[in-house]
Amino acid sequence: MIEKKWFVSISVTLIFCLCISSIVFDYKSKKTNVVLIIADDQGWGDLSTNGNPWVKTPNIDLLAANGARFDRFYVSPVCSPTRAEILTGRYHVRSGVWETSAGAERMDLDETTIAEVLKKNGYRTAAFGKWHNGMQYPYHPLGRGFMEFYGFCSGHWGNYFSPLLEHNGKIIKGNGFLPDDLTNKAIEYIKKNKDKPFFVYLPYNTPHSPMQVPHLWWDKYKECNLDTLQPYSRREIPDHTRAAYALTENIDWNVGRLLNTLSKNKLEENTIVIYMTDNGPNGHRWNGKMKGIKGSVDEGGIRSPLLIQWKNHIKNGISIQPIASAMDIFPTLIDLLEIKFESEKAIDGKSLKPLLLHRNSALWPDRHIISYWKNKTSVRSQKYRLDGENKLFDMYADPSQTKDIAGDMPSVFQEMITAKKKWEQEILFELPAKDLRPFILCHPAFPYNQLPARDAHSHGGIERSNRFPNSSYYKNWKSIHDSLTWDVEVLESGMYEAILYYTCSKQNTGSTIQLSLGNSKIESKVERAHDSEYLNVDKDRYLRQESYEKDFIPMSMGKIHLAKGKGLLRLKALSIPNREVMEFRMLLLNKIV
Repeated sequence: MIEKKWFVSISVTLIFCLCISSIVFDYKSKKTNVVLIIADDQGWGDLSTNGNPWVKTPNIDLLAANGARFDRFYVSPVCSPTRAEILTGRYHVRSGVWETSAGAERMDLDETTIAEVLKKNGYRTAAFGKWHNGMQYPYHPLGRGFMEFYGFCSGHWGNYFSPLLEHNGKIIKGNGFLPDDLTNKAIEYIKKNKDKPFFVYLPYNTPHSPMQVPHLWWDKYKECNLDTLQPYSRREIPDHTRAAYALTENIDWNVGRLLNTLSKNKLEENTIVIYMTDNGPNGHRWNGKMKGIKGSVDEGGIRSPLLIQWKNHIKNGISIQPIASAMDIFPTLIDLLEIKFESEKAIDGKSLKPLLLHRNSALWPDRHIISYWKNKTSVRSQKYRLDGENKLFDMYADPSQTKDIAGDMPSVFQEMITAKKKWEQEILFELPAKDLRPFILCHPAFPYNQLPARDAHSHGGIERSNRFPNSSYYKNWKSIHDSLTWDVEVLESGMYEAILYYTCSKQNTGSTIQLSLGNSKIESKVERAHDSEYLNVDKDRYLRQESYEKDFIPMSMGKIHLAKGKGLLRLKALSIPNREVMEFRMLLLNKIV
């Protein structure tokens, strides 16, 4: 009896120990999740944690309080270059990204993204929001390592309220205010994958223009009195600023919802959360007296917040002084997640792990971070900036860049000039004079092909609705000699359904249109009338520069056979019985299985 009791006791103890060791092993072996949040056109100064006296961002501020804040973090002057640098860890000109539309926003297909690396290491990867690094697969997010995509691939969108979006390539309609919708989808994904390692990329579309704001957020700011004594105040547009602040508070609310999801699902200690923006503010407003806004290589155009929370790993409330760059995100995540990765290409960024976990700033060497846009190159060291006109500034003493000290600091000036010339000789030469890459169609791994008006060339009297192409459409199509064309490369021959998105007034129906590529042609008649007013104009809080959006509807042209190879895809009218053909927004070519 005693021996039996002894045996049972030992057995229970062993089972208990095995259970405990299994739990410990599972905890240690579980991979760390990543949530990467990017605001669009939000400046460094648009957060209350950075001292803005008007906007309140308590949830974003909490990331700084519960983690690390980088004091001097730099991105590119505009959207798509920054995104390419984040995703690849390389200067954007190396990756083929040198513009924001017309195909030049696409990352070369031989680039490796952080999503591809994480996917290969067992992560579930998803992107929700504005992609802006290529639309046609494999430039599409699903071709760059993401397993799920919900959002839009263009540089900006014309309607923020239940707009046309895409889900994994298929055109769908959004649900509600776009940043809220994107956050909802990210939250759903996190809940669904809480027991698996995940990488959630959440690039918001705001506060990029158009400045469409729901009444809930606008009402707080529409009467806000802004400071008129700041150096930027003469160029500030008050209602534009108020709208930007209202949109920023909406982002903060959504960040709070996401953080609450992590907390409720006990994921905080096992999730790295990163918050940043893609360039400087899209208008003159409070920005710490820095010179420059979006599009500028001056300090204000490229300084971004960088807040990183990883509870119980990164110490609360630390401020990191050494300069850092968007290109550092890639190697930092690889290092923090302890992933083995060897690149055949140069990684221009540096891992920030020593600064985040070991805080050895004193041993951190100074470096040069180069910023380039539209033939302007500036160089930043820890203390100095050489601007695009080769003027030198002490950025600690003179953030507004008012006093050129090149003559007072000849050795520093020469060092910066040398760094600039070296970079331009070794890296800038990779920038093409013209983007000659065709638009890829009919990849065997992807059934959907989207050709927006943005990517088309118009011939004859057809006019683009706006000089900013990303969310534009074509109008004034009145002649059978007019056409729209796309330079394309078909990767796999097959049958595809051609679908147009258009508007057409009742009095203009009846035109016959033709789609052709090589020897393949199909014809269709515009029979269904669908006129549309501009959408949600009452939600615009400041006059937009971009196209207004309309309620474009689909029309099937029928089936067309596309043969493998390069060619010119052409859409033209064969007959126009009335004043004009249609207003054209996009063409879809969906594979028929």
